[in-house]
Amino acid sequence: MSLISMLLGEKKKSASVAKERLQIILARERIGGSSAQPDYLPALQRELMAVVSKYVSINPDDIKVQLERQDNLEVLEVKIELPETTR
Repeated sequence: MSLISMLLGEKKKSASVAKERLQIILARERIGGSSAQPDYLPALQRELMAVVSKYVSINPDDIKVQLERQDNLEVLEVKIELPETTR
């Protein structure tokens, strides 16, 4: 985001903002090198719930967020069970 965009108040699309947030979170985790489950997953799950709820009526139990580590690979798995009908 350029300085001019920030000053003029132009907003980024929510998908690009979410992508940047995830990149920051994953970069922070890689630097920390922690082998335990990251502390941001519950907050991430709540934020995803809030965003998805704007468009579809879902139960909080219908969203699962999990981080798996295998050797040098980290996989952020997000499972969202959507109802058959939307709002």
